[in-house]
Amino acid sequence: MTARAMLLLVLALIVGVTWVFAVVSKRFEKVLSGVVDLEPRSFETLTVITVGTGGTFENHWRLGPSTAVAKGDEVLLVDVGRGIAGALRAAEIPVHQPNTVLLTSLLPENTVGLDDLILTGWLAPRSEPLRVMGPPGTRAALEALLRAHRSGIEATAAEWGNTRESAEVQVLELEDGAEFEVAEFAIRVADLPGGSFPALAYRIETDGRSVVLASVGFAPESLVALARGADLLVHEAVYGASLAAALEAVGADRADVLRREAEIHPELETIGEQAREMGVGTLVLTRLRPPPVYDFQYEKIVREGFGGRVVIAKDGDEIRP
Repeated sequence: MTARAMLLLVLALIVGVTWVFAVVSKRFEKVLSGVVDLEPRSFETLTVITVGTGGTFENHWRLGPSTAVAKGDEVLLVDVGRGIAGALRAAEIPVHQPNTVLLTSLLPENTVGLDDLILTGWLAPRSEPLRVMGPPGTRAALEALLRAHRSGIEATAAEWGNTRESAEVQVLELEDGAEFEVAEFAIRVADLPGGSFPALAYRIETDGRSVVLASVGFAPESLVALARGADLLVHEAVYGASLAAALEAVGADRADVLRREAEIHPELETIGEQAREMGVGTLVLTRLRPPPVYDFQYEKIVREGFGGRVVIAKDGDEIRP
């Protein structure tokens, strides 16, 4: 073998070994990113993170509905849907950092992640009980959840040495007009009556900026009063034209289910007009039904009634008023 051929062979081996190490390193980084402890995040200004933007049904591209409102080291969660621990990690928020949950209703899509948040955060560990606030029925729901996990909590506490008390929750049921503070946040609550179950909307303010969050279309006049002049509104919607097509395509029983579910939510075709009436600066749309194929299609519909900023949210988006 000539010296030239030998040199080429050595160079090829070096390139091959380097490539192997690069692949292994990338794989190691990917695995490590799923288990390494995250440092708590700090936010300079009021920030909304759409942690999960899915709705009632399973969708691996959009995890269960949950929106974080953050300022400084404080992170509030509004609703806690499926896959919350993974969704928080994807948003680079430690699962034990949120210490307050505000529930807009007790629909399963808003609550099925609570045990994940409470117990996975407990192992992180969370140093004190999580605060959970919501409509009437919240206390009974949390008591039943913790009762179901009691034996597992006791076994884990014995194995890990964690205190059982930090796996507990502090529950507060809220009424229309309630006002309270959490760290730097001033929070006001509005009841959204007229539906088949209790539902709430929240206005969260700090440093002269305000965010309003809701998840049903009941009592739009109550939401307008709460949200008037807010900087940012986080809401959901059903695309009415898509619903009409779906109703024609399915059987009578399924059509009735779709129709009754749609009655809970505002239509995409009218949500822009509501946002304009409120005078909000930014409209963030989440848990859309059905999820958009292209964002611009939904944006165009909403902009027919609203001239402000429109955000068709994806999991992990960060929006500042």
